[in-house]
Amino acid sequence: MPQPTPPSVLRRPRLWIGTGLIAAVVSMLFALLYVGGNVNPKGNLRDLPVALVNADSGADAGGRHVNLGDQVVAGIQKAAEGDKSFDWQVVSREEADKRLGRGKVFGALVIPKDFSATVTALASPQPAPQGKAATPPTLTVLTNQSAGSIGSSMSSQAAQKAAHAASARIGQELLKQAAAQKAPLPTAAQLKLADPVTVTVADGHPVGSRSAMGLSAFYYALVLVVCGMLGANLVNSQVDTALGYLHTDYGPVRKREPVQHTSRVRTLAVGMALMLGMALVMGTLVEVATVGILDMDASHLGLLWLYSVATIAVVGIGSLALFAAFGTPGMLLATIVFVAMAVPSSGATVPLQALPGFFRTLSEFEPLRQITEGMRAILYYGAQADAGLTRAWASMGIALAAALVFGFAVTRLYDRKGLHRIPSPADGSETAAPEAAAPAAG
Repeated sequence: MPQPTPPSVLRRPRLWIGTGLIAAVVSMLFALLYVGGNVNPKGNLRDLPVALVNADSGADAGGRHVNLGDQVVAGIQKAAEGDKSFDWQVVSREEADKRLGRGKVFGALVIPKDFSATVTALASPQPAPQGKAATPPTLTVLTNQSAGSIGSSMSSQAAQKAAHAASARIGQELLKQAAAQKAPLPTAAQLKLADPVTVTVADGHPVGSRSAMGLSAFYYALVLVVCGMLGANLVNSQVDTALGYLHTDYGPVRKREPVQHTSRVRTLAVGMALMLGMALVMGTLVEVATVGILDMDASHLGLLWLYSVATIAVVGIGSLALFAAFGTPGMLLATIVFVAMAVPSSGATVPLQALPGFFRTLSEFEPLRQITEGMRAILYYGAQADAGLTRAWASMGIALAAALVFGFAVTRLYDRKGLHRIPSPADGSETAAPEAAAPAAG
């Protein structure tokens, strides 16, 4: 029977249709997932957590005690009734620092202890003591890049907007009080009273200068996931080559080992054991490259190494289970699960609160979100368990158990039904003879 030539292969409609359908589905799926999750963060924003700290102790003015901090808080809460974009959490300064230090809030607006006193001093007819300038009232906006730069920026913008709105309301009251005193004010003084509050911005939870502005945890986590997938592909091909299912090309030389008939269960077990060894090597080298060579800011190096190895191992074993269950399509499925759906739902760049509902649902079980939160806890939050590390370890344990159960259950089913990778002659099918090392035909 004549062998088909390359031009005749290209004339086969089945080749074009099959390849075209796969390419179309992959390109459309990646575009919808990647762009769909990030295309409109402000429009999708719901309940972004921002701390609101009122440390104001109040002041006596006009024969009564006033607390302008309470008025600022009440004004922000009233404005938030018709806008569910932000979740303003009224807490103490100590609690706000804890939540900033665990990534639970993206920023904070702090009303200082002397806020009422400094505001009322502006409207007081008594001049400031000689040689001592009046302290301007101040509201402080705290950012938190460690929780995500975009979320921190959104939080900062909202807090600054709220602070300036509060300043405008207070300014109206001060102008009314000044007008009631029937003493003409210079234009400069009127402008000062109209917007009396100074809004300052500070870093609520600083990260190191070599932390990619709070994104190093995401990049590190993504590297681990990619290493797990690439490691699984490498292990899968090497095991198949060693068992004689695949040949290996070294330039013009083709080599194929004798076929070793073995069960699918044993093949998967060999691959997973090899993946564990590769995870040790790859996890170690990732840390050496990032921390040792690139000088990335990192602490808890022992825990970071263990977490890196475990992540690569779990992702690799999960990928191998998909390969074993679905064959070649399993590689595409693993890419969709661990990359296409995982990156936009990770909350690493665009916060989860700014994602569409579909991606928020994905984030509950997609691995990259859990891995990134655990990495943030290690790199930025002192490896605190409740900063995402406990959830990350638990998710990895569940994922590992699911991969083992799924992979071995499916391969055992295939073996029991006689669906061997290379059928025996008794099944009525031809068995390919093993090839010896020989130059490939030109």
